[in-house]
Amino acid sequence: MAADREAPSDPFKRALSAAMKVISHEPDLSVSFGTETPGLAGKRARLPQIPVDMPPHEIALARGHSDAYALRLAHHDDAIHSRYQPEGKNARAVFEAVEQARVEAIGAQIMPGMRKNLSAVIEDRYAKRPTPKFADVKDAPIEEAVALILREKLTGDAPPANAKVLVDMWRPIIEQKAGDKLEALTRNLDDQQAFAKLSRDVIASLDMGDELGDDPDESDETEENQDDQPEAGESEQGEDKTESEAQSSETEDAQEGESQSDDAMEDTAEIDSQAMPEDSEGDEEPEGEEAFRPQLPFSNQPGADFYKVYNTAFDEVIAAEDLCDSEELTRLRNYLDKQLSSLQGVVARLANRLQRRLMAQQNRSWDFDLDEGILDAARLSRVLTDPMHALSFKVEKDTHFRDTVVSLLLDNSGSMRGRPITVAATCADILARTLERCGVKVEILGFTTRAWKGGQSREKWLADGKPATPGRLNDLRHIVYKSADMPWRRARRNLGLMMREGLLKENIDGEALIWAHNRLLARTEQRRIMMVISDGAPVDDSTLSVNSGNYLERHLRQVIGEIEGRSPVELIAIGIGHDVTRYYKRAVTIVDAEELGGVMTEKLAELFEEGTARGKRKRA
Repeated sequence: MAADREAPSDPFKRALSAAMKVISHEPDLSVSFGTETPGLAGKRARLPQIPVDMPPHEIALARGHSDAYALRLAHHDDAIHSRYQPEGKNARAVFEAVEQARVEAIGAQIMPGMRKNLSAVIEDRYAKRPTPKFADVKDAPIEEAVALILREKLTGDAPPANAKVLVDMWRPIIEQKAGDKLEALTRNLDDQQAFAKLSRDVIASLDMGDELGDDPDESDETEENQDDQPEAGESEQGEDKTESEAQSSETEDAQEGESQSDDAMEDTAEIDSQAMPEDSEGDEEPEGEEAFRPQLPFSNQPGADFYKVYNTAFDEVIAAEDLCDSEELTRLRNYLDKQLSSLQGVVARLANRLQRRLMAQQNRSWDFDLDEGILDAARLSRVLTDPMHALSFKVEKDTHFRDTVVSLLLDNSGSMRGRPITVAATCADILARTLERCGVKVEILGFTTRAWKGGQSREKWLADGKPATPGRLNDLRHIVYKSADMPWRRARRNLGLMMREGLLKENIDGEALIWAHNRLLARTEQRRIMMVISDGAPVDDSTLSVNSGNYLERHLRQVIGEIEGRSPVELIAIGIGHDVTRYYKRAVTIVDAEELGGVMTEKLAELFEEGTARGKRKRA
């Protein structure tokens, strides 16, 4: 009887799951089918839902996704991939794209059926996109072009029709700069380590060498040499040690005496300053100066001199509605809604779940049977049955849910173009509405630059004669999509601005975090949370071309350290296809932008629950 009630697609699902386990050599692989975006995380694979009528196109797509994931598990080593992975987001995107092309080509070359399935997925992916109309080659994603050209070399399959414009724009440049290195890739298909090294050469040939970071092989050799050096130096030092022992001991004694006296003076000064009352006024203290100043981030930042800004005259902080007219904002918002009509339902359900969890923390509680307060109507029956019984009163307990403001800081860089920025805008929109219902204020901010390649700041630097080490050399654009005090209904349309062509450019994360952080510090709420959503490390070609390659990243790490170590603001980050855990203590990385809604709601819920628990412990 159970077999009679079985759906026609169930046997196919079982067969597909078994085939995935065999191809991937992972007997513990967990395979599920659903309407959410297909994906692979560890040993869990999510495949598209199979309709009851099992149309051939849907079957081919399900088989294509299953083959791609199984090949990834069978022929991909995460340790090797992480070892050679570049630091910059553009280089990282190319590195990831060619690696996926490699594992899929291994299966496509061996099994013709698998080749058809994989081609069906790629054809469907580009068929769902409108034919691109790129104004400039820099607007076209190079990682997709490199992957499609490499796939063509490996399997002989031409790019899909909707990707032809993209490939044709990049093909002459890629073939000219990295054609020979792509040929070398095709000869190292089964050796992931050799393939990864050659992939870095391809990236360097495409003028992205500054995003590669340190060569892992060279760094290993350097470490080995450093390990050997002390042993060689010990013998040399030992020969001279006996001759200078008396002199060095005398010098050390003198230095020790000086340091002890200095330490004593510092200790005395510290004791005196602690013993001084807060309201005492020293003779040398200027009138009106506060006796105590809290150590907040960026107020006394050690070692901050390395980061400079050449010119701030062209930076701007601007409201979204001031960047385009009302009619265009309405059109862009409608476009955003159409793009993610299916996702809105999923994110809305997650947001409702978050709302229930927050409201549960805000439920009222009462103390009963008191001598004063609000009359407890539920206990009036006792008075009616026993006139001598005293009236009962109740008082509402204080809630532990603190007044809170949340700041969502969205990366508006060019690499977020397409699905990532669309998903980020929709999730921010729905979460803002949800948190507003719970009495939590939300602001939505974005950061990018006003121009590619430096803008007016670089022009001024050139006119000034190109002084050395100018520091940050681009014009910042910080966008306020929704301020914390603006109602959601008034800000809803502003988020459509992220869909505007040409808005997304470079990203200078460190200064954006300082800007968003200082806005939160100016708020009066008891609890302040900042959530950063980004898809890569800070990159600005103009700045990095005249400074060290890690200039912006070093500044970002410093800013994060200041906020996490000295600020009352709680900082959390979500990386889309980019490992942000190496920057932030509290962070999570997602592979697919479609996961963003679930991760955002879950992390916010965890933060609120942690805060409530801390509040209860303090009161106890």
